[in-house]
Amino acid sequence: MSKVISVSNQKGGVGKTTTSCCLAVGLKKKGFRVLTIDLDPQGNLGFSVGADTETSASIYDVLKGDVKTQFAIQKTNIIDIIISSILLSGIELEFTNTGREYLLQEAIKPILDLYDYIILDTPPNLGILTINAFTASDYVLVPMLSDIFSLQGIAQLYETVERVKKYCNSKLSIAGILLTKFNPRTLLSREIRGTAELIANDLNIRLFDTYIRSSVVVSEAQSVQQSILDYAPKNNISKDYLRFIDELLAKGV
Repeated sequence: MSKVISVSNQKGGVGKTTTSCCLAVGLKKKGFRVLTIDLDPQGNLGFSVGADTETSASIYDVLKGDVKTQFAIQKTNIIDIIISSILLSGIELEFTNTGREYLLQEAIKPILDLYDYIILDTPPNLGILTINAFTASDYVLVPMLSDIFSLQGIAQLYETVERVKKYCNSKLSIAGILLTKFNPRTLLSREIRGTAELIANDLNIRLFDTYIRSSVVVSEAQSVQQSILDYAPKNNISKDYLRFIDELLAKGV
């Protein structure tokens, strides 16, 4: 039975897609069966792993009921994926029926035994797509930049998770906060980390010991449609993500 992890933060540019890809690839390298599902209408994850984003079925087709989930899975050289679609951007108005929060949960039921982990890359908002992701998930992983604006959004995300736990998915929990694009040499980053620890303790959320440093290889790897872990395995960011995956597994996720 799969463990389903939503990678989520309502703020854009925090590294959700990079984290989703590295987490999936890193888990695959450890021998796990992994599927990624791109729920962001921008579709960056599908492009970055070299998926067919033009003619193949997307998660939009699955949620509409036009395609069975199994037939939307693409097996790329990097990872198994169900791609996104720009049509997801209108889902708030298109899917208005009662129970729309459970569409994704129902969609992935037939494939739960096919994978050890299903990683959900969510859009940068707390709309119905993210609610669907949370309803279908066991854990929420929160990538967060080391800046004050990111800190301000944690409480809102926490409240959304708590509402989903109350009404849709009682088993949901926050796996923890992962600091991304972190520079341990700057005073500001260290101060933000200290503040993040206080907020995490107050909300009873884990702040992972591992942090992810910045690197230009992120853009380079995505532009040539390769995994960062394969494109630059000795780079700091690759080492950081592998350490993070070890910590995540050690915490029981």
